[in-house]
Amino acid sequence: MPKQLNKKMAYRRELPDWSSEYLDPELETMSREEIEKLQVERLRETVSRCMNNPVYRKRLEEAGVSADNITSVSDIRRIPFTTKEDLRNNYPFGLASAPLEECVRLHSSSGTTGNPTVILHTQNDLDEWANQVARNLWMVGLRPNDVFQNSSGYGMFTGGLGFQYGAERLGMLTVPAAAGNSLRQIKFMKDFGTTAVHAVPSYVTRLYEVMQEQGVDPRKDTKLKVLAIGAEPHSEEQRQRIQNMLGVKAYNSFGMSEMCGPGVGFECKEQNGLHFWEDYYIVEIVDPETLEPVPDGEIGELILTSIKREAMPLLRYRTRDLTRVLGRGCPCGRNHVRIDRMKGRSDDMMVLRGVNIFPIQIEKILMQFKELASNYLITLTTDEDNDNMTVEVELEDLFTDDYQRLIQLQKDVKRALKDEILLTPHVKLVPKGTLPVSEGKAVRVVDKRTVYK
Repeated sequence: MPKQLNKKMAYRRELPDWSSEYLDPELETMSREEIEKLQVERLRETVSRCMNNPVYRKRLEEAGVSADNITSVSDIRRIPFTTKEDLRNNYPFGLASAPLEECVRLHSSSGTTGNPTVILHTQNDLDEWANQVARNLWMVGLRPNDVFQNSSGYGMFTGGLGFQYGAERLGMLTVPAAAGNSLRQIKFMKDFGTTAVHAVPSYVTRLYEVMQEQGVDPRKDTKLKVLAIGAEPHSEEQRQRIQNMLGVKAYNSFGMSEMCGPGVGFECKEQNGLHFWEDYYIVEIVDPETLEPVPDGEIGELILTSIKREAMPLLRYRTRDLTRVLGRGCPCGRNHVRIDRMKGRSDDMMVLRGVNIFPIQIEKILMQFKELASNYLITLTTDEDNDNMTVEVELEDLFTDDYQRLIQLQKDVKRALKDEILLTPHVKLVPKGTLPVSEGKAVRVVDKRTVYK
């Protein structure tokens, strides 16, 4: 077989004993010293690889950075940042560090605000990506005898194929159900004995509503035990509601196509922060304005450097996600950095009358009211030269006929929101099913202001 074809063949990995808590024991339980030593080695290799790309080579040479003069992880601060605009400005393959004949797949964003961001993968990149996702699924207790149903979109969206190949790498029976068609999703769960599902949080809520309509009790009529939820910001209150509704454990997942897709970070059974796999990535948290590092525990912008990719490694990529470091150790035995759930994105931030507000802050408050359902919409408008916010949120059917109680509930929600965001929004309580439902990421904010802040 020709050498270049042989290089593109996939492989099936050997799995440890099912009782093991770790899929990759040596890598998952490394000490901090071992992790940093491996990161330096892989960062040097990545910088050397990026010298194959003319854009990166110019930047690195101007910054006086080479593989030879990287001796510690902190040396990464000498490397310039990479942004989404860099990917768009060099569309489609201008940031590739490998020739196209070595690449076997690409993924891209929708490109609704300009050129899409395109990411290339070699076969080895795909194999390592599958290993990352498999590591996450094993970490939360899934094994080859489980049935994994993926309700994410496939195609250019990485959530579909990323979880698909990770679940297959683990040896599970996989159900590539794709997005939407809730009745079929529920039928598959019942008929195939699905034990694990990957979905965006807002869609999980919709699935539960359809289950109720169909008289399906997820605790009695399905074998569900694990949910992987991600792709859109969600609060701890939303996660708890999902777990209570379905009687499962819901684990937060983080990924982005620029790094590969899902698999970058995942919660363990402790559900106390996302483990970011530092054998694959170097994690930094910086002030989004000064771009200087912030202390552990302080919220800043997440910066990621991929250190085990061939086709298109990215150096110090500005994710625009806001989060913080929780720690570098865990009762689960893994010493990889633990990151808090995403608090929002620096480019999702709403500025209303000089106040910075994130949609996740509003969701957190809404989810504290048992009378409210999970679907909500934030609309920003300009009225007589003043910016205003209207929060529409659906009611659980139980409370829609009690007018006085609705009035009091509206007042309570408005007061709680004011305490959180320091402004008083308009609050509208609407019947369940009134607001639009998306099969992909939920649309939570509509900005109709005449002047965008």
